[in-house]
Amino acid sequence: MAVSSSSASSSIFVFTCFLIVFLLTPYPSNCAAKLSNTTRKTRQLSVDYYAKSCPQLEQLIGSVTSQQFKEEPVSGPATIRLFFHDCFVEGCDASILISSKPGSKMLAEKDAEDNKDLRAEGFETISKAKVLVESKCPGVVSCADILAIAARDYVHLAGGPYYQVKKGRWDGRISMASSVPSNIPRANSTVDELLKLFNSKGLALEDLVVLSGAHTIGFAHCDNFISRLYDYHGTKQPDPAIDPRLLKALRMSCPHFGGNKDIVAPFDVTTPFLFDHAYYGNLIGKLGLLASDQALFLDPRTKSIVQTLAKDKQKFFQAFAAAMDKMGSIGVKRGGTHGEKRKECSSILLS
Repeated sequence: MAVSSSSASSSIFVFTCFLIVFLLTPYPSNCAAKLSNTTRKTRQLSVDYYAKSCPQLEQLIGSVTSQQFKEEPVSGPATIRLFFHDCFVEGCDASILISSKPGSKMLAEKDAEDNKDLRAEGFETISKAKVLVESKCPGVVSCADILAIAARDYVHLAGGPYYQVKKGRWDGRISMASSVPSNIPRANSTVDELLKLFNSKGLALEDLVVLSGAHTIGFAHCDNFISRLYDYHGTKQPDPAIDPRLLKALRMSCPHFGGNKDIVAPFDVTTPFLFDHAYYGNLIGKLGLLASDQALFLDPRTKSIVQTLAKDKQKFFQAFAAAMDKMGSIGVKRGGTHGEKRKECSSILLS
């Protein structure tokens, strides 16, 4: 969501309030299904990795995230999304934070077309946290670990679970925009496409549904869902899997042509600023914002998981913490051969 802070804040507030008034709360699910345990142990990372070298690490990062959350609440979903985009391209190595070299034709990940709407507040959070951590523990803590911890902090600050973050990631040296398109989910991805991508990262079907629950907070620009409103799959008709009330509300703010490109809509139209399990109830009520979200309820392979999580917030919280731990181990770099500890998160040490 590449918009200015002031225009973004006003657009988010006005449109979100409009949707909440316009829509009724969706009905809860009364179905049940069992989630398999998708937790995967990793020998590479440890909760106590910095216990001696930087024992105050989490307090330092927490002081930044709590302040940022008060001043710019959108920093929360922005940083959580940043963590997802980092882990899915080159692994959880903070390669998403590297800036493109001036004058170079080789763009870094953050400048890829698919990352154009990653909000500045997410990058600012990590930059501020890194400066503070370096002042207390110079040359010790990786940007990748700071990003993982900050994402957890924001989940908790928004009302979600607090979970232990394993640490020991090193920062990667490779960041290429060309690596992004094939590794990031699309707003209109099918479950088959999503599952293929998640499986390629070592994540299972349950992880796909659980991690999608991060859309309980955050926003998307109109161009991510406008085809659902006017011309779904070339039919010149709206997506039949969208509630008529939501369709009407979204069309009022997102006209087919000539609309304000800064307008955004919340993923969760019922409790957009609270990290809870309402996202899943919304899918049952045909209130999913993106086609890729709504597809999770329409597909028989994922429908029962959606129904389970819609019914039980604590089960979602437990599953989300486990899935974040699992995702956080994707493509971890260790040691000077494959990684480094950057002094500035936007610049690699060795060119």
